[in-house]
Amino acid sequence: MRITLLDGPMGTELCRRGLPTPAPEWSAAALRDHQDLVAEVHRAYTAAGATVHTANTFRTQPRPCPHDWRQLLARAVGVARRCAPATHQVAGSMAPLMDCYSPWLSPPDARPEHRLVARALAEEGVDLVLVETFPHVGEALVAVEEAVATGLPVWVSFTPGPDGDLLSPAEVARGARSAAERGASALLVNCLPATRALEWLRPLLDLGLGLPVGVYANAGHPTEGLGWEADPAQAGERYADLAEAWVASGARIVGSCCGTGPETIAALSRRFRTAAP
Repeated sequence: MRITLLDGPMGTELCRRGLPTPAPEWSAAALRDHQDLVAEVHRAYTAAGATVHTANTFRTQPRPCPHDWRQLLARAVGVARRCAPATHQVAGSMAPLMDCYSPWLSPPDARPEHRLVARALAEEGVDLVLVETFPHVGEALVAVEEAVATGLPVWVSFTPGPDGDLLSPAEVARGARSAAERGASALLVNCLPATRALEWLRPLLDLGLGLPVGVYANAGHPTEGLGWEADPAQAGERYADLAEAWVASGARIVGSCCGTGPETIAALSRRFRTAAP
């Protein structure tokens, strides 16, 4: 089965390579003095077989980086573009303005800031906008609207969180339907335990909207052996075992999230005949 293969996480991979990513800037801080390491991660995912490369713009926003967010955003897109083959796509990441595991912190008027980020990503020439890791459906829909207004393709990904307690499968499905009505062209779920991903994937597929549906899950608890301290090669194969069920159910976009790495993407690439976007 041919799928579109996303890359894996940037932040936890930077940490694995020895670079701390403290709040509130997280991975964005690496763009100031460690662009070479960001590029190294992108190249690793390219070598692993990813065909959609997410620029390190998850935190290049006015709140965490008030003085240089626009410069960092441009730098992130440029690094991703230089590391991705010309036939691949670069996705600009749009994230929650506050914390992706704290939906109660979502600001009442998120539109102005999401508009700034969406327009900046379009100006820098990303191929698509990935509205990702949103635990708050209302804020996600605002971000989708602003991204769609740029004229670029927009993928949206909701997160129920690492414990699966932030959004129920039904809430994600309702949010995805609303996002599709606003112009989203792909519907995904991410940063949830890989072992439970089918719980959220199936309701997305049951919507029957004719849009690509996808998953990029995290490594779950270290005891699950899917990442973190596990042997990377073995962890990648175990993740791919789970992904086979996702693809068999109908997922057409697959990648990986926190605690995984290039070895996971390589295992997915070997397991499936991946398709260029």
